[in-house]
Amino acid sequence: MSEEKKAEQKDKKTADEPKQRVIPDIKPGMTVRVHQKIKELNPKGEEKERIQYFEGMVIAKKHGKQAGGAITVRKVSDGVGVEKIFPLNLPTITKIEIKKQAKVCRAKLYYLKRGYKKKLKEVKAA
Repeated sequence: MSEEKKAEQKDKKTADEPKQRVIPDIKPGMTVRVHQKIKELNPKGEEKERIQYFEGMVIAKKHGKQAGGAITVRKVSDGVGVEKIFPLNLPTITKIEIKKQAKVCRAKLYYLKRGYKKKLKEVKAA
């Protein structure tokens, strides 16, 4: 009977612990799609939750997979460059999809901001 109680306690402990997300190995030059939960209020005053994605190229990665790790994703929308900084451990991020990998020779791709339009060669993503 004590074994049953121990098994029940283990089940309760695992249910209480937050689920660890798997963060893929993200590198500069990758085209990624970041899915994020957005909470909105409709005209009736009810709270609505939806998932919005932001797709663009990773131009910088800071602090790896540590607690303070973040990636900077850039895309061009209607001729205007848009950048978003995503902390990797943000609870509203549901998943990160890797779409493409470009061959780059720098850790920070800030030169893409200045209109450097060189075509980056695509590499097969693993």
